[in-house]
Amino acid sequence: MTRVPITGCVISFNEAERIGACLDSLDFCDEILLVDSHSTDDTRTLAAGKRAKVLTRDWNGFGEQKEFAVRAAEHDWVLCLDADERVSPDLADEIRALAARDFDGQRGFRLPRCTNWLGRWIRHGTWYPDRQLRLYDRRYGEWQGAEPHPKVELDGPSAALRGDILHLAYRDLDDHLQTIDRYTTIMARGLHERGRRARLANLVVNPALRFLRFYVLKRGFLEGWRGLVLAFLAAHYVRLKYVKLLVLQRTDAASHR
Repeated sequence: MTRVPITGCVISFNEAERIGACLDSLDFCDEILLVDSHSTDDTRTLAAGKRAKVLTRDWNGFGEQKEFAVRAAEHDWVLCLDADERVSPDLADEIRALAARDFDGQRGFRLPRCTNWLGRWIRHGTWYPDRQLRLYDRRYGEWQGAEPHPKVELDGPSAALRGDILHLAYRDLDDHLQTIDRYTTIMARGLHERGRRARLANLVVNPALRFLRFYVLKRGFLEGWRGLVLAFLAAHYVRLKYVKLLVLQRTDAASHR
């Protein structure tokens, strides 16, 4: 049977430092497509040197950008990555074998994602296996959901694979904290626009539950001091989101008095 062709889809903005390794990991794909949001560094030049087809598009959010990349692909089967992600060799082998079998009649596959944090691959807590539906037939799937974490909504059966997506999300602790600040702002605004409200209990109860889930229920304590810090950061993420939502709703209420 002829192997089903695959397009590797990536979105980027100023990712010259990381884009090379990301695209190298997609070398087994029949096409590599990069949608860039007007990078001012060498991202597009480096991508072109990795045989990627490079398109430039204004930024309209993660979901819209990824959906644009998928629809611009030459092939129906797509594998979507972020610039800070790589396909592990084991995962690449799994995907090659599946493509040779017409993907076993599935319409998509959920891939485990393993994140590196300050020099260690984190395999406990809520960070792993963190399965992501990234390999799918675009005729049956679409990027949907709230920013900054849209997901693929698939019409049809999906299966789980074993090989990991390798995720190098944060360059250092400062980068992690800045990302938390940026993402919680986006999330709070989205919740506010959808009419969600924050209560004082959300600032106390929800962060505590998130800490317990990460550190105890999902055994984050097995990651040593990193697990403890990550549990606190997970709680901080939740608290900050609700703090920002509370400020938005109180400020909005005051402006209408």
